[in-house]
Amino acid sequence: MEIEIIKVQIHTDFITLGQLLKYKGIIAMGNEAKLFLLDNEVLVNGQNENRRGRKLYPGDLITIDDKTYSIEHKGEENE
Repeated sequence: MEIEIIKVQIHTDFITLGQLLKYKGIIAMGNEAKLFLLDNEVLVNGQNENRRGRKLYPGDLITIDDKTYSIEHKGEENE
């Protein structure tokens, strides 16, 4: 089975893990991030992560459940 990678384009140098969770609709409000990360396995570049303030930069891969997100800087050409 091939893993689908969902591209997440950002306009800044980084996005926090908590912001990503809210942006992708995984949580409804930012204050839910801490509990979500305690109750769910989230991997950043293959390493378990539970800090909502973890900075995510272009090139980082975040796996949540069966989905993998790739952080990309808006305007990058990845073809």
